[in-house]
Amino acid sequence: MAKDDETPTPPPPLPSTEYHPALSVNNIKNAIPVILDREKVQYSNWVELLFEVHCHAFNVLDHIDSTVAKPTDISSSLWLRLDSIVKQWLYGTISIDLLHTVLCRGDTAQQVWNKLKDIF
Repeated sequence: MAKDDETPTPPPPLPSTEYHPALSVNNIKNAIPVILDREKVQYSNWVELLFEVHCHAFNVLDHIDSTVAKPTDISSSLWLRLDSIVKQWLYGTISIDLLHTVLCRGDTAQQVWNKLKDIF
């Protein structure tokens, strides 16, 4: 409870009302059941047949492919949220060893994607 001379703390901001298809993905492993691992040669399948197709289907390909233009019809806060979602997808579909190799605070999904590409 605030004292009489203190300003009350404002409530947290309401969630964005913007909708994007990627926000509906609950479990990436349902769509991408393969775990990318250094020991198994499956990078091209993981990239081309699973991850890129998934990103294209959910309209977030611009987060991993720098040749795809960023959409102009969404807010920058939603774009950042989507970038975090794509990073979660990446982290959820790679081995723990690869996760430890590519994990870096502040990286974008594109940076994580490029690190994985460089490894393979």
